[in-house]
Amino acid sequence: MADDTSELHAALREPGLPTGKGRRFLRQYELVERVLAYQPDADEDALNRAYVFAMVRHGAQTRHSGDPYYAHPVSVAGILTDLKLDYSTIIAGLLHDTVEDTDVTLEEIEELFSKDIAEIVDGVTKLTQLESSSRAAKQAENFQKFILATTKDIRVLLVKLADRLHNMRTIQFMPKPESRIRIAQETIDIYAPLARRTGLSIFAGELEDIAFAVINPEARETIERRLAEMAADAVEDVERIQSDIEVLMSVNGISGDIRGRLKRPYSIWRKLENKAISFKDLGDIFAFRLIVPSVADCYRALGIAHQHWAALSGRFKDYISVPKPNGYQSIHTTFQGPGNRRVELQIRTKQMDEIAERGIAAHWRYKNKNYGFDKDGAREAGLDPEDSLLSFADMLGHGADPEEFLEHAKMEMFRDTVFAFTPRGRLVKLPDGAMPLDFAYTVHTAVGDECVGVRINGIERPLRTLIQNGDTIEIIRGPRVEPPANWRSLVVTGRARSAIRRLTRDKEQEEFTKLGRQKLNLGLRRIGLDPIDIKFRQIAVQSGMATTEELLEELGRGFIDLKEILSKTFPEHIESEMLEGRHAIDDDETESLLSGEKLIPGVALHLSECCSPLPGDRIVGVQIAGKGVDVHVIDCQRLMDFDSQPEVWMDLSWRPIASTDFFAVSRILIALSNQRGSLATVCKTISEANGNIINIAIKNRNEDFFDFQFDVEVEDKRRLTQILAALRALSAVESVDRIRGSLEHDSKVKNDSDKEKSK
Repeated sequence: MADDTSELHAALREPGLPTGKGRRFLRQYELVERVLAYQPDADEDALNRAYVFAMVRHGAQTRHSGDPYYAHPVSVAGILTDLKLDYSTIIAGLLHDTVEDTDVTLEEIEELFSKDIAEIVDGVTKLTQLESSSRAAKQAENFQKFILATTKDIRVLLVKLADRLHNMRTIQFMPKPESRIRIAQETIDIYAPLARRTGLSIFAGELEDIAFAVINPEARETIERRLAEMAADAVEDVERIQSDIEVLMSVNGISGDIRGRLKRPYSIWRKLENKAISFKDLGDIFAFRLIVPSVADCYRALGIAHQHWAALSGRFKDYISVPKPNGYQSIHTTFQGPGNRRVELQIRTKQMDEIAERGIAAHWRYKNKNYGFDKDGAREAGLDPEDSLLSFADMLGHGADPEEFLEHAKMEMFRDTVFAFTPRGRLVKLPDGAMPLDFAYTVHTAVGDECVGVRINGIERPLRTLIQNGDTIEIIRGPRVEPPANWRSLVVTGRARSAIRRLTRDKEQEEFTKLGRQKLNLGLRRIGLDPIDIKFRQIAVQSGMATTEELLEELGRGFIDLKEILSKTFPEHIESEMLEGRHAIDDDETESLLSGEKLIPGVALHLSECCSPLPGDRIVGVQIAGKGVDVHVIDCQRLMDFDSQPEVWMDLSWRPIASTDFFAVSRILIALSNQRGSLATVCKTISEANGNIINIAIKNRNEDFFDFQFDVEVEDKRRLTQILAALRALSAVESVDRIRGSLEHDSKVKNDSDKEKSK
């Protein structure tokens, strides 16, 4: 069955005519013909003028590849025609860099073309680089303004995504490796998730894979090699499965198009990062997509497949009855196929398949004789782009600062979705991991502000309870002076966090001031000075601050650099390397890195060796008589010893300084095959993933495998997750797990898991 989606894949990979360097882009008449093919009443004259205008204004400018610069906007416009967007959007694609890179003004664009086109160009244009203290602050500020422009006109996002896609396709020509890595990381953090948010999976997949190849080429090469090996080994089984599905559907009167695929390398990498499984345990590397004529046929095909093959428990998802927030609809099921291979089957209609690939762009069509975005049609299909992005805008309304906004926008774009209901049956979409306060603030800000408790499915539950699909949530409201002291561990959505921050600005300012004081005290001690002998007012004046409180708050928020402040104020006390980089956490510093409602100033805090907490982990404290407080990760097995003593528990959280100035040690257990060079490969992989090995111990050995315990210094939980994923991609690694309790207990859990897998 040939369709627009397959043509789209081909077009996106093979744009236009050769330049002098052998690369291809569209000529003027070809671009115009493309637009007229799907929008016959497009303004042909305006399209021609825009093409010539871009060529003339960019003039002799060239790109790093040596191509004329105008090849870029022409290529962006070509990508937008593949999505069949209206001619105004195509013109905006042609002109999107003229304001930034030439002397063209927005007023000139409005006069020569239209106000509509000028507004799109204005939204896409890279924003003026604001005077900020860090690149992160600039990126956050720009992203914040970009989202505001996008919520006004979704075409801004589509042009920006096409712009980023073409830049990524040519990223190999950028001369500086650090620039390539920065742009690739920004692509994975922001643009690929935004593409998925609006259903453009064809953009998202390519953006992620190119960025992955730039950021971690070794891991991508390893995964591609393993994929090639598995594909070669599975040829006969895959062909048999595809044939079986075709015959089975045909015999039962269902006509359809069956397609097989291998998962993309970056998608596999994400699973290795997020799930404690090895490469061979991934269940959906092989997948088949069945395209059928109608929704009724989708459910008929599902029943036929389940009657023929044994479906795997917990692997069924119905996105037709409850679409994803980006409008994606399909039925997913996994069964055990020939060769004992787990196979995922996706069942959908042709329209669903088009929306799955093109997302929001699939809703550009003629309506009432006008060609453009059919907002009502998109909403009927389950995709409301304004709703998808307004959750970000809500954060701005609650006063979220730019870097906070960027952090939580990234978080929400990456999370999966759960669906819950109000007592009156209203469906509420939430990110996976959401809790009752997230639900309350999603319903209404006032409901969140007044939330004092919750009933889930009629039973009163703690506010830290995770919401599950299908739960009915009743918020108990009452007068609440301020949020719970541990609210950061009770919410995950940016909307809830920013709304609560609005209620706690003064308290937050006190917290940052306190943090800044602790940070300054630590810095002074590290250069041999006693904070008691130092006048902080003098440091503030020399740093250009009006008050001591301003200095401490800026330090606490990370807006100014401690080393720079101390070097300027006490140059005679600064020795080389004294304040350079991170250093390992010791018990004397732990108090300044943690916060908690029940913490008593001066109490001794110890990071427990049994689970080795890292910045980014959810943590709790346990009061030990005569010792102080032991800090554990929330799922540490040792905590079971204190289940009957709730009075000794306390909620704790990491302060921001922990993730910026320190290293922590994590322990991992690796089952490694007994083959030449395997240990060296593991050590090299850890080093390349920016981990520092400080100890290795053999815990168990037999003829085929060794169990090694590695102690590795890392910045935070995210770095450890990346290291574990890189290790799981190695063929010599049988398993790798973080130690979260006694080694004996973790080994027993691993052995029990292995026995269960072998059944």
